[in-house]
Amino acid sequence: MPKIQYKEINFRGKSLDLINLVNQVINEYKNQGYELTLRQTYYQLVARGYIPNNERSYKNIGNLINDGRLAGLIDWYSIVDRTRNLRGNNHWDKPEDVIASARYSYLLNKWDGQPNYVEVWVEKDALVDIVGQACIPLDTPYFSCRGYTSQSEMWSAAQRFIDQSYRDNCYIIHLGDHDPSGIDMTRDIQERLQMFGADVYVKRVALTMNQIETYNPPPNPAKLSDSRCGKYIDEYGDESWELDALEPSVITNLITNEVTAFRDDEIYQAVCDLEKRGKEELKMIERNYDRAVAFLESEV
Repeated sequence: MPKIQYKEINFRGKSLDLINLVNQVINEYKNQGYELTLRQTYYQLVARGYIPNNERSYKNIGNLINDGRLAGLIDWYSIVDRTRNLRGNNHWDKPEDVIASARYSYLLNKWDGQPNYVEVWVEKDALVDIVGQACIPLDTPYFSCRGYTSQSEMWSAAQRFIDQSYRDNCYIIHLGDHDPSGIDMTRDIQERLQMFGADVYVKRVALTMNQIETYNPPPNPAKLSDSRCGKYIDEYGDESWELDALEPSVITNLITNEVTAFRDDEIYQAVCDLEKRGKEELKMIERNYDRAVAFLESEV
């Protein structure tokens, strides 16, 4: 793990103890195959009772993690920023490597022939990688709403669902915060897609009050500045909860259970078998690349 020291920083005992707790949380989720954002790390510390849940505490833990990295006490790869990423072209050392990449990328649509069409939508971009870890193995499209989805993106989504209208049913599995806007976003998605002519059912699967009672995520005050706050407080009280506070494995399992409930496993397995045969053919070409080239050259 790359813990690289760039600064000499003298921490007090309590700060060192908290850095050790941060590393415990990081290692726990790394062993499960998850990467955490700063906000997710913060919520896991809150949920364990290590720190209070308030804005000052969030800023303090952010500063401590920053200093801990500079001091060589926290792995630089351990906490990710999913909003800022370098993009560029892929490169290969030799032609057969392209075939190996094609074999890896060769995927059939696992929803071909399925009676239902399913997408997973999540309110926050910061959680899209965790949602992806559930959706990619299921070959299920997923989408980050980034709050209230733009009109243009919602119209495009409606056209996608209209194109799937030959199926029996279309579903959106929606995950969002349990706060005034997060609750309202589920309604907004449903109503605007219907306005654009899409026959789709939006199923809110998180956060729900049942999950809050089960997993006991740390609460926040309801945002009084939100115009929807009055209705929310009348129904749920003056506390709200963020989706980030759920453990990643809970989100992954929730999505997996919801998606597979809409899937015909027999049809799914038949497509998987066909895909496996295609990958084996590409592997054969990759292994015999030089012989294939020599044969083609001899035919010229």
